[in-house]
Amino acid sequence: MSYNLWYWPEIQGRGEFVRLALEAAGIEYCDCARERGTQALVDDMARYTQRPPFAPPYLELQGFVIAQTANILLYLGEHHDLAPSRLSDRLWLHQLQLTIADMVAEVHNIHHPVAMGEYYEDQKAEALRAAEQFRAERIPKFLQHFDGAAQANPGEWLIDHRWTYADTSLFQLVEGLRYMFPRRMAAIEHDYPALLKIHGLVRSLPGVAAYLASDRRLSFNEDGIFRHYPELDGA
Repeated sequence: MSYNLWYWPEIQGRGEFVRLALEAAGIEYCDCARERGTQALVDDMARYTQRPPFAPPYLELQGFVIAQTANILLYLGEHHDLAPSRLSDRLWLHQLQLTIADMVAEVHNIHHPVAMGEYYEDQKAEALRAAEQFRAERIPKFLQHFDGAAQANPGEWLIDHRWTYADTSLFQLVEGLRYMFPRRMAAIEHDYPALLKIHGLVRSLPGVAAYLASDRRLSFNEDGIFRHYPELDGA
């Protein structure tokens, strides 16, 4: 079965969390807007008048769509063995994915702390203040939580003895933070060894390694969620 994945074609964004799980598992999919363009995405979204997605990413499935990154990954986890079988374990994994989504939302708000519709340059003073607080307080708080989750399992991964979609999402989170805050991450990431171990294990998965080496893996840029503005970084 091949899925249609719709997301903005010029950025990694929230769609990358879905792509990494699909690539790691070897699940066939069409990255539709990458092939057909932005207008095709806009037109496709307009087709759904009943229960439409609020925004991409979304996955087309048998006449309806699954939107929201964590929701898509919950579905893939249950239907492609990318999550544990016990209900309590699946819900814990979903809980962790929602916490990742919380951090991603905070990351995005740093360069748009006043208004989503205004440019970064129009709210730069506020962004500087937001970034300072995020670097000092929020990054350690989130990463400590994720590192604790990684330490809780006796195996190498977050849960059981194989990777899940939350492992690939933590990989992307670390990658994004390293791009956005290279000085801050260099100063503190060694405090989270279990998280970094998972990052390394995900990178070595055959499907992920092949994807990262391909031209399908876009580079981070200043149009996406993780944006590197040197003035927002600091150790």
